[in-house]
Order: sequence, then C-alpha cells, then structure tokens
Amino acid sequence: MMSSGYEIRWHGRGGQGAKTAALLLADVAFKTGKYVQGFPEYGPERMGAPITAFNRISENPIRVHSNIYTPDLVVVVDETLLHTVDVTAGLKEEGAVLVNTSMTEGEVRTLLKGWQGKIYTIDARKISLECLGKYFPNSPMLAAAVAVSGVMEKEEFIADMEASYHHKFAKKPEVIEGNMKALKMTFRVMEDVAA
Repeated sequence: MMSSGYEIRWHGRGGQGAKTAALLLADVAFKTGKYVQGFPEYGPERMGAPITAFNRISENPIRVHSNIYTPDLVVVVDETLLHTVDVTAGLKEEGAVLVNTSMTEGEVRTLLKGWQGKIYTIDARKISLECLGKYFPNSPMLAAAVAVSGVMEKEEFIADMEASYHHKFAKKPEVIEGNMKALKMTFRVMEDVAA
C-alpha cells in the first residue's frame, strides 16, 4: 500500500501512445523532485491490441514494485475499450475516470457498469487534429491526466514538457509547436470540464 502517493492506470491500444504518455508523465514528475514509476504491462503487444500502463507518483520513496490494482485515476485513451475492458476494476471510490471521447459524461457513465465516482471526458481526437493535423491522443491525454490528478502544477508541467519536446523533436519545430498548443488547449478545456 502506498501512502501519500498517487496511482494512475492507463488503458489504450497499441500504437496510441498510452505507454509513452505514462513514461513521459513519470519523466516530468521526476524532474520536479517526486519519486516516480512509469511502466507498461506487457502482453501480446501488437498494433491495436489493448494495453495497460501505470504511474506511481509520490513525495516519498516508492517501495512497492507491482502492477497497480487500486488506482486513484484511470485514463482511457480509446473509448472502444469501455465496451470490452472493465476500466473501473479496483478504482478507488473517491477516484476518477478520464476518457478520450466526444460522448457526454452521462453517456460514458452508462458504459461503466454502475460506477458512481467522478468521470471526466476530453475529446483528444478533436484537439490533436486541430493542433497537430493528425490523430495523436497522448499529448492531450497526458495534459488532461495532470489537470484531473493535480500531481504537478500546470505551469511546471508545461515548462518541463516543452523542454522534453525540444530534446525529442529538435529537428521538427512544427511538432514541438503543435504538441505545446495541444497541451495548453487541453488545460483550457479541462478547466471548463472540472469547473
């Protein structure tokens, strides 16, 4: 059991960036002085197959090294998984579900087998297409996860992500610009959703 920490379980499909988002979140949280873990659960990995990834973020050293069974937040990168995966399994009562979808919170709730807790929705496809011209849901989903969880300050997250993108995409400034725009737009949308 982890005290004073925050645990996130990511559900996505191979190739959508759920694993990358979990690893990026661990990376930026680490830069802010937190103790972190970010890791995928490996199964028969193939494009489009359901995958699970995890984050532990804490102010204190993390001594547990297992999958996460009682997360504080579940992030669903692909809404089609709501029909096939019990995404709320083990989710803490006071926890939350964040879904990449154009559906309303009420429509999502009907798919969650009686889940009574908080549900947040974000249309990462719309944001991604508008900011990047392609469908890459991981940047919007990463920003939305930070907005919902509060594991780090928005400004600190944005600055660290910009540094990370500059390192990763040094020769592609348009990619950096698009991703930064997607992160900022997501925070604006999430302020309206969380209000």
